[in-house]
Amino acid sequence: MGRSSRYPPELRERAVRMVAEVRPDYPSQWAAIAAVAGKLGIGTAETVRKWVRRAEVEAGTRPGVTIEQAAEVAKLKRENAELRRANEILKAAAAFFGAELDRPGRR
Repeated sequence: MGRSSRYPPELRERAVRMVAEVRPDYPSQWAAIAAVAGKLGIGTAETVRKWVRRAEVEAGTRPGVTIEQAAEVAKLKRENAELRRANEILKAAAAFFGAELDRPGRR
């Protein structure tokens, strides 16, 4: 991830595992998430919910873009922008030198 987090990755993984383990003991996934957030001292249950959703996407059990896919798309977008800039420079150079060739030369 691009930004730093208040919570270490180990805590995130533990929270996600705990939600999966205690889910049968609660009437809903949200109730399990809220309980785990409270037990681990995580600020809000919404934080844990986001971690659970991200883990589900990464595992392929929920539709969405994985972190790896998002990084690949970002890399390709950067490359595409760089190639567009290079293409514009080449077009300008071709137009400049083409105009030079069209001018009658001094002999």
